[in-house]
Amino acid sequence: MTPFPLMVDLLAVLGGLLFPLAFAPFNQPVMAPVALGLLFTTWLRATPGQAFRRGYWFGLGQYGFGTGWIYVSMHDYGGASVWEAGGLTALFALCLALYAGLAGWTAVRFFRGTAPLRLIAIFPAVWILVEWLRGWFLTGFTWLQAGYSQTDTLLAHIAPILGSYGVGWVTALLAGLAFALPQLGRTGRRMVLVSLILLLSASYGLSQIQWAEPDGEPFRVTLLQGNIPQDAKWQPEFQQATLLRYIRMTRDHWDSRLIIWPETAVPAFYHQVRETVLTPLESEARQHGTDLLIGVPYLDQTTQQYYNALINLGQTPGLYFKRHLVPFGEFLPLRSLLGFVLDILDIPLADFSPGQTRQPSLQAAGHSLAASICYEDIFGQESLEGLPQARYLVNVTNDAWFGDSMAPHQHVQMARMRAIETARYLLRATNTGVSALIGPNGRVEARAPLFEVSEISGTVWPLSGTTLYVRWGDGPIIGLMLLILLGASVQIHRVDVQ
Repeated sequence: MTPFPLMVDLLAVLGGLLFPLAFAPFNQPVMAPVALGLLFTTWLRATPGQAFRRGYWFGLGQYGFGTGWIYVSMHDYGGASVWEAGGLTALFALCLALYAGLAGWTAVRFFRGTAPLRLIAIFPAVWILVEWLRGWFLTGFTWLQAGYSQTDTLLAHIAPILGSYGVGWVTALLAGLAFALPQLGRTGRRMVLVSLILLLSASYGLSQIQWAEPDGEPFRVTLLQGNIPQDAKWQPEFQQATLLRYIRMTRDHWDSRLIIWPETAVPAFYHQVRETVLTPLESEARQHGTDLLIGVPYLDQTTQQYYNALINLGQTPGLYFKRHLVPFGEFLPLRSLLGFVLDILDIPLADFSPGQTRQPSLQAAGHSLAASICYEDIFGQESLEGLPQARYLVNVTNDAWFGDSMAPHQHVQMARMRAIETARYLLRATNTGVSALIGPNGRVEARAPLFEVSEISGTVWPLSGTTLYVRWGDGPIIGLMLLILLGASVQIHRVDVQ
C-alpha cells in the first residue's frame, strides 16, 4: 500500500490530461506512452477498487479534455443551453471514463505477478482489449484510442498487419517497457533496451513493404468544400444558394474524372431535387466523362424511412446508404431511457434508418470504391467492407457540428489510419473541413483550410493488393491479447506452485 494514495490518484489524473496531447491538433505522439506509463504505474500497488478509481480519474482527464467539443455540438448547433450542454458533456465524459476504470479493475482483480510482468504484458493487453470493447459496445466510440496517436510515427507501419489496435498495443507496450526499467536489474534493463530497439527496427522494416500496386491509369479528382454554416444548412431560404454554390464549383472542374460533394451537401431529399437539379447535372457530367459522388438524404417513399446516402451520378449510377449511424445525431439509442435528450436538443433529421450491412460497391472513375459517411471512417473493421476489390476509399462527412474545436483534426487523423490499414488512397470531402486527399501511407497530400469555401484537386492511383489487416481484420490482435494474458496467467500459476 502506498503511503500517499492521493498523490497517486493525482498522477492518474495527470496522465489522463496528457493523453489527448498525443493526438491532433497537438500532435505530440510521445505523450501517449508517457500518459499510459503513468497510469500503469498507479496500478502496481493498487487494490482492484483503487485501480478502478485511478483508471476512472485517468478517463475523466482523457475525455473531459479530449472530447470537450461535445459541448460545441450540443450548445452551438444542437440548441441546448449552457447548463444543458455542459451537463450532457460532463455526463458523456463520466460514462466513457468507466472504460479506463474497467481496465484498471480487470488488470488488478484477475492478474497478479511481478511489476515488470504486469507493466509489460498484462496492463497493455488489458488496455487494448477494453479499447476494443469500447469500439463496438453500445454502437461503439473509438475516439482517442491509443493507436491513432501514432499516425505520423514508425509505429503506424504496423497498421497494415494488425490495424489501429495493433498500433495501440505497441504504444502501450512501449509505455510498459519504459516504466519497467526502474523495477529491473542490469540484465533486465539491457533486455528492455534491446526490445525497444527491436520494436522500432521492425517498424522501420515494415515501412519498406509495398502492400499495393497501381491497377490502371491515374485519374484526376476534385473534392468540394462548400463551407455552408450548420445553422443555415437546413433553412429553406438557403437551399437554392447552397445548391448553386456546389453546381458552380462542379462546373469549374469538369476536367476531373471524379468530383465529390460532402455528406448531405444537398439540403433536401433526393426525390425533391432529382428532376430539377440532379438529373440535369448528371447529363452534364456524362457529357464531360465525369462521375459525381454527392451526399444527399434519401426518403424511401414506400416505407417512409429515410437514409443518409451517397449517390453516384455519371457513367455508373449507384447508391450507398450509411450503415453506422451517429447516436443522438441521427438516431436516439435507448429511447425509453434517454428520450429527455430530444427535449433538450434541436437536431434536424435525427431519426435516420441504417443501411444494410452488405451493399453493392459504388463504381466511379472506372473503378470500385469503398464508401463511408461521416464517422463510419473511425471503425477499422467496418471500413473493410468492399475490400480488397475496392481500388480507393471515399469518405464524405459534415464536421460543421464540431465548430472550431479539436474534433475535425482528431477525425481526419482517424481517417488517415484507414488509408494506412488498407493501403489505399482516401478521398475525404467535408462541408467545413478538414477535406483532404490522403495517400495510401496515411500522409495528407492536399487539404483544405477549415471554414473556407475550397476545392482540392489531385491525382489518384487506383490500387490493388491486400494487406494482412484487410484479410483478417481485428481478429489476430484480439487473439494475441488473449494469448498474452493466458501466458501471463500460466507464468503466475507456476510461480505460485513453486
